[in-house]
Amino acid sequence: MNPIRPLADIVRNRTAPENPSANAGRSITVRSLSAFYGKHKAIEDIDLDIHPGVVTAIIGPSGCGKSTMIRCINRMHEVIAGAYATGSVLLDGEDIYAPDANPVRMRRRIGMVFQKPNPFPTKTVYENVIAGIRLNLPKMTKAGYDEAVEKSLRSVALWDEVKDKLHSSGASLSGGQQQRLCIARAIAIEPEVLLLDEPCSALDPTATLKIEDLLFELKEAYTIVLVTHNMQQAARASDTTAFFLADERHAGHLIEQGPTQDMFMHPKDQRTEDYISGRLG
Repeated sequence: MNPIRPLADIVRNRTAPENPSANAGRSITVRSLSAFYGKHKAIEDIDLDIHPGVVTAIIGPSGCGKSTMIRCINRMHEVIAGAYATGSVLLDGEDIYAPDANPVRMRRRIGMVFQKPNPFPTKTVYENVIAGIRLNLPKMTKAGYDEAVEKSLRSVALWDEVKDKLHSSGASLSGGQQQRLCIARAIAIEPEVLLLDEPCSALDPTATLKIEDLLFELKEAYTIVLVTHNMQQAARASDTTAFFLADERHAGHLIEQGPTQDMFMHPKDQRTEDYISGRLG
């Protein structure tokens, strides 16, 4: 297959570190995963390996099950009436769907950021950051909360922009700032995995690039999965890529997974090349 030149030109050579930090999140192993909404099967028989220390992008056309996939990874899929999943999802070898697994604890370990920035509108910037801490962690002193807020906001490169606005509404920030605030809120409780479901789709190009740059900083501490419909973003922001597809005969299923550079320049499957080049989906 010929390289996909327009996108190949922007693919960065991003590979997993030879010696990832011991704090670089946890591995996720998905095996034979299928997910249903009542009788409708959304994804089918997924086998996927997600590694710490890298950004993994999940790409594919609308309706192929990308969002369902990551909602299964942190057990949010099952909160929808009639929804359920079969198969296994292992977090460092621990089955998050085991009968004795606590869904609330798993969601704390596996944080999620959604497509549209969703700061709590009635809470201040400060209150937004500590909301999860108050729900999930032991009670802290005021100094402890102050330290957690500053640490989380610095982690998302937002502290200098909002340190004088901590007691203003989180909804008063710009769209890009709101999304970084939501990421700060997610990482404040120190999860091991961070899932992002099209986090830049509502943002302008400048804010989008800030989020992408942020991901390369955060992957040193978290396992990161990025769902995106934007091929340029996947090329810029990820180290590995997984391509999903659905058709008339099959629910969403994995076509191929590999290093982003290989996927965009030398895809193994013709359908992957067709999608990346815009001829499919």
